[in-house]
Amino acid sequence: MAGLNSELPPLLVTRGLAFGYDEHGMFRDLDLCLRPGTGLVLCGSNGSGKSTLLRLLAGLLLPDSGSIERAIEHTTGEPVALAWHGHHLGLKTGLSVIENLRWSGGMHERRRRMTPASALETVGLDGFEHVPTRELSAGQRKRVALARLLLSPAPLWLLDEPYANLDPRGAQLVDRLIGHHLRNGGSVVLSVHRPDQAAFEGPRQLLDLDALP
Repeated sequence: MAGLNSELPPLLVTRGLAFGYDEHGMFRDLDLCLRPGTGLVLCGSNGSGKSTLLRLLAGLLLPDSGSIERAIEHTTGEPVALAWHGHHLGLKTGLSVIENLRWSGGMHERRRRMTPASALETVGLDGFEHVPTRELSAGQRKRVALARLLLSPAPLWLLDEPYANLDPRGAQLVDRLIGHHLRNGGSVVLSVHRPDQAAFEGPRQLLDLDALP
């Protein structure tokens, strides 16, 4: 997409990325360029490599070949931070909702953009602060994990099927959060079963892994 985004240096670049479990390869020679304020929607059938690609971008897997580069943060000289939201939400079920956010958000306390209580209100869980996480439904736990994203200052979000286990209102919430993050100069890579699931506002690229050679 032409305009301001095309003039900004990319947050994430892959060159010649290859990964596969057999001689055919899950994908090969994959070049991506994601600039601030832009989303990348990954779609494809089960087993097409959506989650694998996200794990590669997160550094949880190593590629067979090729490179993955994140922009350098000027103040630290380190690659820009990323926030991961996967199938395993990483919540501590023995803690309350607010304790989970305080525990996970403590490392970002100086740079976070809102308080844990404000994040819960944003995701529609105000009043749930002291509810044990183990008592929440799957959709409510997903909302707690989304609130945790809001506490992270990371400009790059990697979201593996963020619409799963959410009702229509929850899906609309995900779209609003992604749209807000893009408007503030962040970038998002997310996986979906169908492209029309991702109804967020903002520029995007679409990568259909089933269509790769």
